[in-house]
Parts: sequence; C-alpha cells; structure tokens
Amino acid sequence: MTYCIGILLDEGVVLASDSRTNAGIDRVSTFRKMFTFEKPGERFFALVTAGNLSLTQGVVSLLTEWLNSENPERDLFAVGSMFGAARIVGAALREIHQSDAGYLQQHDVDFTASFILAGQVKGGQLRLFMIYDAGNFIEAMGDTTYFQIGEVKYGKPILDRIIRHDTGLSDAAKCALISFDSTMRSNVSVGPPIDLLIYRRDSLRSGFTIRLEDDDPYLQAIREGWGGAIHKAFHDIIHDPGWDI
Repeated sequence: MTYCIGILLDEGVVLASDSRTNAGIDRVSTFRKMFTFEKPGERFFALVTAGNLSLTQGVVSLLTEWLNSENPERDLFAVGSMFGAARIVGAALREIHQSDAGYLQQHDVDFTASFILAGQVKGGQLRLFMIYDAGNFIEAMGDTTYFQIGEVKYGKPILDRIIRHDTGLSDAAKCALISFDSTMRSNVSVGPPIDLLIYRRDSLRSGFTIRLEDDDPYLQAIREGWGGAIHKAFHDIIHDPGWDI
C-alpha cells in the first residue's frame, strides 16, 4: 500500500509521498514514489504514484523516454498546457496497460495505479490533477484543495479541518505530515521515508524538497506533539454530558 497527497494553495503546491512497498509481511521494500520533470524558468511538473509498482515505474520510464521527442502529444517538455500534461500521463498509463495488463491478469496480479500531477507551464496557471487507472483525470478547482491516493481514509480528517486555499505553504506541509502520521499509526503498510516537495507558484523550478526518515527530528516532533495534543483535547472536553449511566 502507499499514501500520497497533493495540496493546491494560493501560494503554491505541497506534495508528499511515502516510500514503503510490500508484497507480504516479510517482503517490505523502499521505493521512491515522487518524480519531477522540469525546464527551469519554462515548466515544472511533479508526479506522485500509487498502485502496482511495475505499472507506476513503467509509466514514469515511458514519460522519460518521450521527453524531447518534440511531439506535444507525448512530450512533457513540448506540451503547451497542464491539461495537455495530464493527458500525456494518462496516455502513458494506457500504453503500459495495453502491453502488460493482460499477462498479469492471467496470474491474478492487481495491475492498477493512480497518480497526482502538479505543475505549471510558463504563461499558464499552477494546476493539480488526479489521474485514474483508466487514464482519465479530474482537476482540483473550486472548493477542492487537495487530492489523496492510496490509503486515504486515516489522513483525511485533519486535511478537511485545516486546509483552505489561503493556508500557508509551511502550515500545509505540517498538516500533510500530520496526515501521514495518522495514516502510519493505523496502517503499517504506509511508512517512511517520506518525500516532501513544496513548489511556490510561478517559480517554474524545483522548490524545497526533503526526504524524512523515521528518526527525523521534525517527524518525531510531529508524532509526539500531535499525539499529546489529541490526548489533551480529549480530556479537555466536558466529562459529564448529563447522562444517567
């Protein structure tokens, strides 16, 4: 299993992904699930992945092979818009499906994947997309400020309570890490290292990136501070509701 977040804000975007991949309790590995494609000053794309590892790696490899092909229907370095970039990722996903899915289904292998794509092309807006297994996609707009893929349920409540369009990048990053802590607390198939990326709107280049290991001081502070705050909030709520128990 995995867990990834993409948060679209007035100031920019925050993305985070875990790196745990398991095929059983005794086969746990670490693989990066966050990838970037950029031409500084011209365009920047960031992609996080969830699902079958061979499928997601195949899609990323195909996207890399298509770079500099000068075909705007395949090349992230030639495409004219973020909508076009989302279509390219969807096309790569369909192509890998067409070549490999039938063989894997014969062996009862779950061959599904999903992606979150964030980025900006010079002259265009910063946009955030979630791409489904069929290659179709939706965009974050209106009241939708974030997308999750993978093991989404444990980390959703804190995002719903905190994240708004005007949330600052640092606060959104902290909220994303609290969301990860809640998920890792309840599901051992999600785990560190956690890759975190913060992109500032209109910068058109890689922003702040960091990989947080399990013993990272800030990650430990999140874990201890959030756990303590939850316990305090629980005990601060009125003890006697007036029920006759």
